[in-house]
Amino acid sequence: MGRREELESGLAGLNNDYYQRMLAEISDIAKYADHNGWHGLGHPEHHLQIEGFETSNDLGLMASWVANATEQLRIISCGFVSTTHNPLRVAEQISTLDHMTGGRLGVGIVRGYQHRWVDQFKIRPDLSAVGHWNKDTDVDEYNRRYFEEFVEVVLTALQNQTFSYEGEFWKFPNDNLNPHHHSVYSDYGAGIDPDMTINEIGIAPRPLQEPHPPLYGGFTMSMKTALFWAKYGGTPIVLSDKLDFCEALWETYRTEAAQYGIEKPKGHEAAWGGITVCAPTDLEAQQQFEDMEWFWDKWARQFGQGMPLKLVGSPDTISRQIEEAHSRLGFDEIFFLIPQGIHSSDQIIESMDLLTHQVMPRFA
Repeated sequence: MGRREELESGLAGLNNDYYQRMLAEISDIAKYADHNGWHGLGHPEHHLQIEGFETSNDLGLMASWVANATEQLRIISCGFVSTTHNPLRVAEQISTLDHMTGGRLGVGIVRGYQHRWVDQFKIRPDLSAVGHWNKDTDVDEYNRRYFEEFVEVVLTALQNQTFSYEGEFWKFPNDNLNPHHHSVYSDYGAGIDPDMTINEIGIAPRPLQEPHPPLYGGFTMSMKTALFWAKYGGTPIVLSDKLDFCEALWETYRTEAAQYGIEKPKGHEAAWGGITVCAPTDLEAQQQFEDMEWFWDKWARQFGQGMPLKLVGSPDTISRQIEEAHSRLGFDEIFFLIPQGIHSSDQIIESMDLLTHQVMPRFA
């Protein structure tokens, strides 16, 4: 939400002037992307960020803000943190946002790795955030089981007019008898008997995109998570220069997806990318990247997230990186993680303009 010196002053997240500027700058970036052939703009869910390092909270509100500023750009809400939501409510919100964005929504669902806010918002007392401190423990495994069931409920609700569901964590409907008579339910609806026995429920509206908005797996660095999304045809986002790992992930994804009858076009197995700063020269790009590197070291690294692939350099340098990776992976979608907030929107749009006119045409 602020430049480096503003964040270093403390409590930048409580400064309303910074927040207003952030909204305006996101709108400026989205408008540029919309007018220059970019596919989409993604945003995460994080709460209670009084320090201002990652102030993107309600996914629906931010998606609506970006949609209101644009006409064609896809809005990729990536993603709903499963441990802090009711899956039925999430399905309803996804479907509603799909209509409000005119069918431009893409969506992700994630497990939750920031303990401070996840623990305050969590939907069940037995759930926890997961990260490097509890990796491969019973807590991690329990969170994954919950996450997988959560995704199943959301997609079941999105793909069926009415449904019932019973799993380890959720049961719908959870009360099978309406306490009073209401003839509209049985006369004009579905899933409920004249005696008010509730057999099935459904969300309204239905998604505008069929069968639902495109699915994304937010910043995947594990084979296990990538293969989970293969079951649903989702697109893991992989910000990695480890091309041997990526090659294995792409191939294994295709094999896994085929077991569920999912055949994605070649190149659509996963999306590739990295942190991006493009400038006229490599030296200028590296100098601009220093504040983003400070941000990553202060913020993401302490969550156990090492520095992802860096697409930092001149148009020629970044093009060579993309060409090398594309020759091995054949991806169709690239995610550029931009230093929004740390850099001004003018600075970011200058970087995007170089990508638009000097990088993108090489891969059109």
